[in-house]
Amino acid sequence: MTKDEFLLRYSLYQPTDSAHNYLHDKPLKSAAVLIALVEPNTTNNEVGLQVLLTKRASHLKHHPSQVSFPGGKAEPEDLSLIRTALREAEEEIGLSPDTVTVIGQLAPYQTISGYLVTPIVAIVDTAKSYCIDENEVAEIFHVPLQHFLTADKHHVVKASKNGREHNVHFLPYKHYNIWGATAVMLKDLVSHLQ
Repeated sequence: MTKDEFLLRYSLYQPTDSAHNYLHDKPLKSAAVLIALVEPNTTNNEVGLQVLLTKRASHLKHHPSQVSFPGGKAEPEDLSLIRTALREAEEEIGLSPDTVTVIGQLAPYQTISGYLVTPIVAIVDTAKSYCIDENEVAEIFHVPLQHFLTADKHHVVKASKNGREHNVHFLPYKHYNIWGATAVMLKDLVSHLQ
């Protein structure tokens, strides 16, 4: 999918609530992630928009080695959740906010761990030189957006926690296992485009 096709399809639909939320007894903490869509690098034979993903460092206490979007908890100095997502992307992978064009957001997603995460959707002109913060990120990689637009790539497994049943989403790509909140946000993005 090209940038122009994406922008047209994205702008035609209004966000709806994510169908993947949990019931919580306590107030949720605010967080944001950046769904960065990178224009293809023709030198690497990339075709269409590429979704920027990270693999979290293996020594982290929470979600070690999981595939995720750059992002994190909102801080008091953040003026908006857009600022949270851009700040976190700059801290984690060195993505300068000056190179990012925010085009919108998806409906907030409630995580099982008690966060209300707002996915911020943006376009990055071309693949940049990243600067990984090894305390947080082990790897950065791109997946063609087209990969996620194919329905047979989506898998759902039922799981239960605290006596409640939940759907756990999986979107495998090569040797990466994209699952959980990241997979749901990608599924919400695909639903928004279709």
